[in-house]
Amino acid sequence: MQHFTETRSKDTVDELWILQHPGVYTLGQAGKPEHLFNTNNIPVYPIDRGGQVTYHGIGQLIVYILIDIKRRKWGVKKLVQALEQSVIDYLASLNIHAKRRDKAPGIYVLERKISALGLRIRHGCTYHGLSLNVNMDLTPFQGINPCGYTDLEVTQLCDLGITDDFDQVSKEFLPYLLSILNYSSFSIASSPYKKLDSF
Repeated sequence: MQHFTETRSKDTVDELWILQHPGVYTLGQAGKPEHLFNTNNIPVYPIDRGGQVTYHGIGQLIVYILIDIKRRKWGVKKLVQALEQSVIDYLASLNIHAKRRDKAPGIYVLERKISALGLRIRHGCTYHGLSLNVNMDLTPFQGINPCGYTDLEVTQLCDLGITDDFDQVSKEFLPYLLSILNYSSFSIASSPYKKLDSF
């Protein structure tokens, strides 16, 4: 992501990277080590996104947002609201009522976090992105204060009665994200490491 962002030009097409991570904690630039208290040998990686600590694992949808917001004359707040709204709209299609919380980026269902966001902006371009819990082992979240909030609980689609697997959720969610980001056409490429969607 860093290399792509550093080497892109004003004509580089935007990309969305859709993938899963093996179990890992990531500690954002504002991250405080005291929010990790039982990592149980799960690797911890300091990274350059905003925010505190979170957990990524198999069964969690990750979408990295590699777009030029300067070119489209968007601010960070507008982008964050768009990403959040895409999740809210997708969950509404599943008859799940989701909402934002003041000063706590992400999406919540019954006060439990189901989607997290963390971005980095360089030269008017974004990277990192959002996560959506689909069907994963949530136990590692008990070893941290997710996003720096004490006693914050998390949830996932399978615990809300949704039986769609990772691939199904990816395909179902993508149109909501594309629509709210105003993409009308796209091409799809793949690699052994990630699914890569170019726009």
